[in-house]
Amino acid sequence: QVQLVESGGGLVQPGGSLTLSCVASGSIFSLYTMGWYRQVPGKQRELVAFITSAGNTHYADSMKGQFSISINNAGNTVYLRMNRLQREDTAVYYCNARIGDPAGLDYDYWGQGTQVTVSS
Repeated sequence: QVQLVESGGGLVQPGGSLTLSCVASGSIFSLYTMGWYRQVPGKQRELVAFITSAGNTHYADSMKGQFSISINNAGNTVYLRMNRLQREDTAVYYCNARIGDPAGLDYDYWGQGTQVTVSS
């Protein structure tokens, strides 16, 4: 079993910044990527960014330059630095990890989500 635990969400004023963290633990044979998605009520979950175990990053086009994803040296904690937050960034942010098993199969795991609210 793999667990993803997010932290760092909360209320922030427009123009402010937040950093989300997500720690992966459990039976991790091979971690391919860790990333962040977000979802607002009535809409599909959308990719924010992901990072590979080698440190290569990918961002949704609309979030390039505003968000920054990073991973710790141990490769089990991913961070999302969010700058210049606006009301439209309000959402539940979910951590995702794609993990491989000894049989060569890979699986997606999700955290429980952390609420980010941008409001004055």
